Amino acid sequence: MPWRTRSIMDQRRRFVVEADKVSANISELCRRYDVSRTTGYRWIKRFDKDRSFQSLVDRSSRPRHSPSRTSGELEERVLALRRAYGWGARKLAVLLQREGRPLPEITIHRILKRNGMIEKSKSHPPALQRFEREAPNQLWQMDYKGPYPFLGGVCHPLSILDDHSRYAVGLHALTDQRGVSVHAALVRTFLEHGLPDAMLMDRGTPWYSGTNAHGLTWVSVALLKQGIRLYTGAPRHPQTQGKVERFNRTLSDAVRHRGRAGDIRGWRRLFADFRLEYNDVRPHEALKMAVPATRYRPSSRSYNPHPPEWEYPAGSVVLRLNTQGCMDYKNRRWFVCEALAGERVRVDEANGLYLVTFRNTAVREIDARTGSTRALVLPLEEL
Repeated sequence: MPWRTRSIMDQRRRFVVEADKVSANISELCRRYDVSRTTGYRWIKRFDKDRSFQSLVDRSSRPRHSPSRTSGELEERVLALRRAYGWGARKLAVLLQREGRPLPEITIHRILKRNGMIEKSKSHPPALQRFEREAPNQLWQMDYKGPYPFLGGVCHPLSILDDHSRYAVGLHALTDQRGVSVHAALVRTFLEHGLPDAMLMDRGTPWYSGTNAHGLTWVSVALLKQGIRLYTGAPRHPQTQGKVERFNRTLSDAVRHRGRAGDIRGWRRLFADFRLEYNDVRPHEALKMAVPATRYRPSSRSYNPHPPEWEYPAGSVVLRLNTQGCMDYKNRRWFVCEALAGERVRVDEANGLYLVTFRNTAVREIDARTGSTRALVLPLEEL
């Protein structure tokens, strides 16, 4: 059965596609999508004006002018103190307090930031969201740890951690970072523990591609075909994957304590012993000194080596992409996504645009009038 979860953007796209039809009843459409008529007409107006599905994204409600913004004179004083001492917001706030011109630390930080006086390498923003899933297998975090060289090769540790329980569902000693190796390790993990609802990863290979705007690779497509929703942490924000990052630090401590292995078989034995200790023996502070095994249970969703074709809605225009990831539609050939070569996609039309969707994920819009195309960066959603 197809995975029914829809993103807000997907609902908006479906809305304007249906609203573009001659027979569309906007009031009924708004009721069906559970939005007000004002909201529905706002989406239609944006889409008709910009002629792009990207125009449906949320827009900032921040006012262009802020009457409460710090005065120019006080802002310049903050910058002068920064140039004089090179200190951060906390110390500068003390100086301003002594001068009788107090400012909150966050305000000082914003002044420094918008004036380019905070080096990226010295700025450590917090994770985008502090979270813990409510039950096992709702989200797994996956990451590569730095490699361990040994005589004649390199061990690349692939860590997979359940978000709710901190249970290490997988810890694989791989000799490379190729897609084939990672996919095989994932399959072994799925066969042992079942499938998660979603996975969180960084923007690293082989599950994320920086060469296409979608971020899709054949590995991430294989995960989508198992009904797994994919999330990526924001660039340069490893805090988003804090649990697996912390797991990797614990692994490093264990390696230093136990000593490094001399070959890949030794690394695999070391990782198996560590994983057993981590899951069943080592008390975890975030779990009130319980062990992860007490909070984890296998998933009820089983891995399917031959997932069925996705069931698109009845009446949809469905095409199969060729080996280059292109589709033939209305006497023209259009590029969609190389990682989706051979896959079936759905095509919708609205206002002279073609919306191409893989399963429940919009991947490209095509302007039939101009011939231009635009990738919709949605398969890997930022968390």
